[in-house]
Amino acid sequence: MEQIAFTMQLKPGHAAEYQRRHDAIWPELAALLHDSGVHDYSIFLDAGSGALFAVLRRSDNHAMASLAQHPVMRRWWLHMADLMHTEADAAPVCVPLLPVFHQD
Repeated sequence: MEQIAFTMQLKPGHAAEYQRRHDAIWPELAALLHDSGVHDYSIFLDAGSGALFAVLRRSDNHAMASLAQHPVMRRWWLHMADLMHTEADAAPVCVPLLPVFHQD
């Protein structure tokens, strides 16, 4: 398993709605992520800045690269686009974070 982390950015005033939508995550999206090798996925919010910090583990044979073409993922991105900074295709703007320390 590989652990990765990245940031995303909420638009001001949308934290509660972002939380509400994730509390009701679509079962087909959860299944797609799992089937693509994504596990132990968490997103944290810095309420003061609207910065989102995501961390997940992915299997060695993950299929994350194919998620962007999947209709369920594309629908989710469109569903969330009004709340956060996005690319032209509605994908969230994700900034990879480099690991600098870990302790078990």
